[in-house]
Amino acid sequence: MGDQSRLCSVWLGSETGILKGISLSRKQAFNFCNTTHLSRDQEVRALCWGDPAETELLVGSVDGTVKTFSTEKGAFTESRRCGDPADGCFAGLAVLSDSALVTCGECGTLRVWRDESSEPVSELDAGKNVCRMRQDPVHRHKVATGGKDNGLKIWDLERPDKPVFSAKNLRDDWLDLRRPHWLRDLAFIPDSDKVVTCTGYHQVHVFDPSSPQRRPVLEAEYGEYPLTALSLPAAGDTVVVGNTHGQIAMLDLRKGLVRGCLKGLAGGVRGLQCHPSQPLVASCGLDRFLRIHSLADRKLQHKVYLKSRLNCVLLASRDLEDGGGAAEQEGVSQEVKEEEDDLWDTMDQVQDVEKRKATEEEEEEPQKKSKKKRRKGRD
Repeated sequence: MGDQSRLCSVWLGSETGILKGISLSRKQAFNFCNTTHLSRDQEVRALCWGDPAETELLVGSVDGTVKTFSTEKGAFTESRRCGDPADGCFAGLAVLSDSALVTCGECGTLRVWRDESSEPVSELDAGKNVCRMRQDPVHRHKVATGGKDNGLKIWDLERPDKPVFSAKNLRDDWLDLRRPHWLRDLAFIPDSDKVVTCTGYHQVHVFDPSSPQRRPVLEAEYGEYPLTALSLPAAGDTVVVGNTHGQIAMLDLRKGLVRGCLKGLAGGVRGLQCHPSQPLVASCGLDRFLRIHSLADRKLQHKVYLKSRLNCVLLASRDLEDGGGAAEQEGVSQEVKEEEDDLWDTMDQVQDVEKRKATEEEEEEPQKKSKKKRRKGRD
């Protein structure tokens, strides 16, 4: 199983509790699970890398357990209880620079866990009905939370007493009625302090904590259906969003305009992630397909059917077409060379005597033909 897991560059979590790995170089899909009996209690709701080398994968299940999967061994190596099913599903997982684990449930309880302790080191309340918790990829001690009627909050885990930034609700509409807020997903914009969010009311908002304004500095809308997921490409000037009807679009973060749409989906989008260095975006959802589109020409690059409904997707930082890295490729080529050498050693050597016989027979044939011609001439 270790050889199979090292080939995988795309990882997905399913409703049946199976961790699925995809090797795009070999066009194969592998299932990884630690039990023979599958149930809805093991449904995978969150995925994240456990170390910078991407040799460990953290899998958050509905029953409140976080399992550690080793991509080198191809097996689950550890399981720990980080919540209670009564707290709701995981809204997000994160790993701090000192290897501490951060979990957040739908109930709004955000906890920090250490390896040596069975109890959380610190705990804070992010409000009820949390839908998503994301970590700042640059300042890893900062996380952002939000949910239904629970506005965006940015927390500094080194000073968890109160949020660093707390967004205000949108202005009332033209009837002076309160506009409801339902944050579904968020992401930190690179090279800035801004945060982009998508809502269940098909809105995209950009917040700037460095400015005195606590309301969105940019408001945009896409489609007519709730937005469920978003991701930021490596360039950072656009955002990719998906909704409950399988529609995915790229929006400009400067003007809020739609740059293009990605087609081919047949069900609601549950997971989106852009590759950190390549212009690619992976999507999964209720139609049981993994799709990888190119952001340059918006064409479908890969499409894999995975038999169960998918909740989340996680990409490796290396080239997705690379089957396990350069070191493994060198090892494979070296093994092929050794096999070829063994094959040549076992083959029988061809003696030169047979060649001489063949050449003598070839020399005799033209002599016979010349004799036949002479006889015909005499006749």
